Amino acid sequence: MKNTDIEKNLSKNNAGIAVRDGFTGGLGVILATLGSAVGLGNIWKFPYLTGVNGGAAFLIVYLLSTLLVGLPVMISEHMLGRKAKAEAISTFLKLNPNKKQPWWLIGVFGVVAAFMIMAFYTEVAGWVFAYVIKSLGNGIFSTDPAVTGAAFGSMISNPWISLGIQWAVLALVGFIILQGVAKGIERTAKRVMPVLFALLIIVVIRSLTLEGALEGLKFLFMPDFSKLTGAAILTAMGLAFFKLSIGMGTMITYGSYFGDDQNIPMNATKVMLGDLVVSLLAGMAIFPAVFAYGVEPDAGPSLLFITIPTVFASMPFGHFFMVIFFLLTSLAAIGAMLSLIEVPVAFLSEHYRMTRNKATIVIVGLLAAVGSLAALSSNVLAEAKLFGKTFFDLFDFLSSNVLLPVGGLFIVLFVSWVIGWNKVEKALTNNGTLKNVKLVKFYFNVTRYVTPILVLVVLLNGFGVFG
Repeated sequence: MKNTDIEKNLSKNNAGIAVRDGFTGGLGVILATLGSAVGLGNIWKFPYLTGVNGGAAFLIVYLLSTLLVGLPVMISEHMLGRKAKAEAISTFLKLNPNKKQPWWLIGVFGVVAAFMIMAFYTEVAGWVFAYVIKSLGNGIFSTDPAVTGAAFGSMISNPWISLGIQWAVLALVGFIILQGVAKGIERTAKRVMPVLFALLIIVVIRSLTLEGALEGLKFLFMPDFSKLTGAAILTAMGLAFFKLSIGMGTMITYGSYFGDDQNIPMNATKVMLGDLVVSLLAGMAIFPAVFAYGVEPDAGPSLLFITIPTVFASMPFGHFFMVIFFLLTSLAAIGAMLSLIEVPVAFLSEHYRMTRNKATIVIVGLLAAVGSLAALSSNVLAEAKLFGKTFFDLFDFLSSNVLLPVGGLFIVLFVSWVIGWNKVEKALTNNGTLKNVKLVKFYFNVTRYVTPILVLVVLLNGFGVFG
């Protein structure tokens, strides 16, 4: 094997030995991983699901689900990736002591899930980027939902616009990925995440100064458990998967770029808390404004593209704040897309020894082809359905309801029953240099006995077992 075959995903140390690209330090690890977790799920999916499912009570269940499901799976993925120093599929091939057992299929599920999510996620991200431009004009600046609804409908019903915005997003993400892990993903995260937080705080401050904003805060932070249903509980558990980018190979791939001195449990906890803070800030930006202007908080998926513009149009200086809101939403989408596309790119570049450039071009090309099925699901392919679902909905269903929980379930089973306590302890205490054995023991017991049951419930709910 020649060095030129892998020159884009390998560098050389002082001894001339080839080494994998990786994150350069603790801050880069946190921001890049947080960028993966923070995405449209925080700005779009979390607020509308919180609104539909009753507010604060749903938030509490989501937090518990994150602690018992999301965080254990994230720690497990980071540990596996760092231990193997490989992409998702090769990680299980390397770490499985019994080569006859097909644990490598977990990696396959992750790669397929990441690719499938990107196929429809890039279209939603395209809508957001398009709305940054739209917000600069007057097309969506109206207090009439019929006007904002017509603007959104006009955009998604045009096949050329749908394809164009998706391919533009793919070109942007592909360009960043071509730069590598440190110079592409990490450098972008360091620039994007602080700006995202700053813009979000600006919108929150404006929203909280509106008359009637207190009702929105009560909705978000004062639980009414009478509104909590079984369906809402299951939704909160499933949301923990989607929002934290787990079960799809991203955290394994990012973990493989961690240094050996990284405190994995602490890093994962910081990412989980950072992700929660962004979600809460998004809720504080949206619900006070929604209540201040008498808009129903349970608007559903249309909340971002139809309801929010009418809210901003109703407030003083609303045009300015609407531009900021859609700009920060577009920034949130970038980090998540980078982690998603990195999974199949890393697989091709490492497993098949492609150059990083070639692997990126291949994956972007495939996504442009497969993703077009999702992009056209609102127009020319609206009547083309499999199992009663459009391609957009099918990609969403298979990834979110099947592949992610299946991947998460077998990841925690692999860690707790195949890797075992002794290796887990060494990995998460950094060979005893970290004084966190009790914490690691707690994580291990939760991962072994609690998380698998909860993930199985999420999986069964995805198949409609609980109605």
